Amino acid sequence: QVQLQESGPGLVKPSQTLSLTCTVSGGSITTNYYYWSWIRQPPGKGLEWMGAIAYSGSTYYSPSLKSRTSISRDTSKNQFTLQLSSVTPEHTAVYYCARAPLPSLESAYWGQGTQVTVSS
Repeated sequence: QVQLQESGPGLVKPSQTLSLTCTVSGGSITTNYYYWSWIRQPPGKGLEWMGAIAYSGSTYYSPSLKSRTSISRDTSKNQFTLQLSSVTPEHTAVYYCARAPLPSLESAYWGQGTQVTVSS
């Protein structure tokens, strides 16, 4: 079965870059036709789709986050990464990686999530 695991620092300072890695096992991130997504949930709020990288390497971003979001991958390690620049305390959230059939919230496989706090 496909498993996803988020990793990265749990605390980031304002104005810095939030960087997370998703390690995938049990399946290849290059397998047709899946999208590997980043999703977050701020405290007390709903899930927000941030973006995704496709099996082909193409990237897709939420319009509201596009200017500060970068998703990339390392196929040799079967990993994909999230970089969110110029963060503020409002970016504090639980961050998830997931596999989806489209670049959207719909997904069958999720990581367990990782808490990231933006604070000075």
